[in-house]
Amino acid sequence: MKAAPTKITFFEFLTPFVASGKKTITIRDESECHYVPGTQVEVFTLETDIKVCDIEIESVNPIQFSEINEFHAEQEYLELGRLKEIISEVYPNTEQLYVISYKLV
Repeated sequence: MKAAPTKITFFEFLTPFVASGKKTITIRDESECHYVPGTQVEVFTLETDIKVCDIEIESVNPIQFSEINEFHAEQEYLELGRLKEIISEVYPNTEQLYVISYKLV
């Protein structure tokens, strides 16, 4: 069995929202859905690999891209249009995604 991931990266512009507790979910594709609820994960910036904070994974749930709504946008601390735009850029033509919810440690 593969060990639970201990590191997660976010775009640098999003890390202040993660570190402040304003951003409480992230939406990822299948390659990043292996986080385990109850585990602690280190947060790093994607671009510069600088550690930002630690989070605890609360849940990992499947979602379709078409189901992403205003509630998710609030949890992501982004406008819905911007959230969908970023997801489409990062995971083009991907309908099956995963909502990873977390809290600051």
